[in-house]
Order: sequence, then structure tokens, then C-alpha cells
Amino acid sequence: MLKFIIMLGCLTPLCFISSYWWMVQSIFYLMSFMFMFNCIMFFDFGMLSSMFGCDIISYGLILLSFWICSLMITASESVYHYHYYDGLFMFMIIFLMMMLYCTFSSLSLFSFYLFFEASLIPTLLLILGWGYQPERLQAGVYLLFYTLLASLPLLVGLFNLYSVNNSLFISYSMSMNVSSILVYMCLIIAFLVKMPMFLVHLWLPKAHVEAPVSGSMILAGVLLKLGGYGLLRMYSILTLVGLSYNFVSVGISLVGGVLVSLVCLRQTDLKALIAYSSVAHMGIVLGGLMTLSNWGFGGSFALMIAHGLCSSGLFCLANISYERLGSRSLLINSGLMNFMPSMTLWWFLLSSSNMAAPPSLNLLGEISLLNSIVAWTWIVMIMLMLLSFFSAAYTLYLYSYSQHGMIYAGIYSCSMGYLREYLLLFLHWFPLNLLILKGELCMLWL
Repeated sequence: MLKFIIMLGCLTPLCFISSYWWMVQSIFYLMSFMFMFNCIMFFDFGMLSSMFGCDIISYGLILLSFWICSLMITASESVYHYHYYDGLFMFMIIFLMMMLYCTFSSLSLFSFYLFFEASLIPTLLLILGWGYQPERLQAGVYLLFYTLLASLPLLVGLFNLYSVNNSLFISYSMSMNVSSILVYMCLIIAFLVKMPMFLVHLWLPKAHVEAPVSGSMILAGVLLKLGGYGLLRMYSILTLVGLSYNFVSVGISLVGGVLVSLVCLRQTDLKALIAYSSVAHMGIVLGGLMTLSNWGFGGSFALMIAHGLCSSGLFCLANISYERLGSRSLLINSGLMNFMPSMTLWWFLLSSSNMAAPPSLNLLGEISLLNSIVAWTWIVMIMLMLLSFFSAAYTLYLYSYSQHGMIYAGIYSCSMGYLREYLLLFLHWFPLNLLILKGELCMLWL
């Protein structure tokens, strides 16, 4: 495991050499493929080194992190083009990747907590340094305030576990069973905010709208998955107490998912719409995960991977339109089929994946989550029906409103897009639809 951390460390000096931007990007892609060939297909820890190790959940999420970070550099060409502190920007991405790598591969719950918090710093700096509007300061404060406030109880809960168990190693902790509701709340609240669960989700749309494209991609692609990963790890300890109290979280998530879907139908900002749709998707992931069933765990893992690729691709599309038109408003981004005809195909492909059309991995994740939640109790079927229906409704609203209709009068040309952009979108969409052929990796790891 350490070889990748050392490799990332050695990559850092290359950031600050002028015109080495594409070199760093190529090495990132190389590392993604190197990590891909280290495939781990079992549920106990492999690739062990001091403090770090990897099982199949970690493996999937680290690979997703490498992939999204590589695509972030490809998407952020305008930073390099205008020489807007491009060396520092690249350093932020590498630092963030190191933190994510260490978070997902930590064998100790304390080191997991440490890196979980550290990943906040580069994200915050990306939003504050390269964001678009002056409100990015407020968005940064929201992000910091919500995440840090919820993370302190997690630290206290981990110390409590240590006092009982004398160890915080993940493998040892699995034999424990917590019975106190207070410790239970302390241990999961940080992850619920990070997911984010409805009622503590307000930081997310704000952070997404103000972040640059790379910030939105890493937020939607990987940082929301930190919450899901933490819950998958924690519920091996919290099974008994979880069975008693999880119905509250499932209820809030599913009702919240429907309400957020309704909010999506009223959005006029492209990025805000995609950000709110993330909250709705994470609601169903949280609902399935909280049922503590095999289907729920497998489906939540599959949908986290799928949502990471799909949502990130949609943010790239929103940014491509923003770079041409200078606005993210749906009033101006209408009739884009006339303006960028070739991009309409990618809008269609990623929008269809977003509403879980076959053959995307989203379909596998959503079917297994629906299965787990309905098996848990059939009363929630009403909410699930509404959630599925509105998921299709707001995705169609996003696609048809932006692509069809009358073109905005301020545009009088045609734009084809660069090869880099088509490659970027292909590299989001292709793995998303290829992974369904190996669906058992997502589903049968328990």
C-alpha cells in the first residue's frame, strides 16, 4: 500500500515545474491502471503494510478516487490555460488524493478519523481559491461548520470504544457490540452529515454551486462516499443497537429523498439541480444501508460507485456549458442542441444513467436497494415509488429543458467542443456501463 503513497509524494515536486501539467495528469492515469491491476476480490484485508491495508470496499473506493482525481485534472484545463496558480491547484489535488487514499486504506479507526478530517482542508481550499462567485466564502464556512461540528462526537465515541476494547483496529472491533444509544449517535452522526442525510444536507448544494468543476467532481464523486464507507465499517460494531433505532434514519432518508426530488423540479441553476439530485440518491443509499441486510450493503456500495461516476460526469457537462455561455442558469442554457449538437448525446447518456436506465451500474444498485428496503418493511413502497418517479421527472426536466426549446438570443454561433471534453465524458460513462458486467464484485463481497 505504501508504494502508492510514496509515488504520490514523489509526484508533488512535478506540480511546480511549469508546463508539466499534462505529465502529472498522465502519471495519475498510469497510477489508476496500476492500482486496477492490484485487484482485490475478497472481504478480508490484503496488501497489508504498517497501518494500511485494503479489502474489497476500500479497493473500489480508492480506485474511484484515483479515477476521479485523474478526470479532475482533465476537466480543469482552464486553470492551466489562464495560469491561475496551476501548480498550487495540482498540489491540492495530489494532497487530497493522498488523504483519500489513507482514509480508505486505514486499518485503525483513529487514523481513519484523522485522514477523514484532513480531506476537508484541500476541498475547502479548492472552493475558496478557485470558486467562481463571492459567496464561496459562505459555502466554505457551511462546509467546515457542518462537518467539524458533527465530527467531534465521533472522536469522543472512538475514545469510548478504545476504553472498552483497548484497541481501535477495524478487524478487532468487529467482535464488539455497542448497546448505548448515546455512543451509537456519536459514532454515526459525522457520517450522516457527510453523506449527507436530509436535514443536515444544506452545506452540499451551497458547496457544489460555488466550487470549481474539480471541486464539484471530487465532492460528488468521492467525498460523499466517505460517509457511506464510514457507515459500512461502523455497522459491524453497531448491529444490535442499529436494529432498534435505524427506522428513524430510514424514514428521514426516504421522506427527505422525495422532498429533495421536488426541490429539484424547481431549480433554475444547473449545478444546484445536479447537487440536489445527489442528496436524493444518497437518501436511498442511506435507507438501504440502514436495513443492515446483505442486499442493502451490496446495493449501497454499488450505487456509491455508480453515483460517483455519473454525478461527476453531469458536473463536467454543466461546466462545459458554463465555459461557453458564462452562465449556469437553465433560462440561458436552453436549446443547447442547436448550439452544441454533439454534446447532446453525452447529456442524454449521462442523464439516462442518472435515472438508473440499463445498462448502467445505477440500475444494479437501485434494484438491490429497493429489494432490501421493501424486504425490511412494505410500508415504504409509497416513498420508493415517488422517489423513482421524481428521479426520472427531474432528470428529464434537466435534459429536455437544457437541450430542446428555443436557443437563447445572445448566442449566435455553433460550438463543437474539444476532443479533451469528449474523452473526459467517455471516461465517466464507459466504466459506469462496463461495471455492470462484473456486478458480482459490488454485490457478493459480504
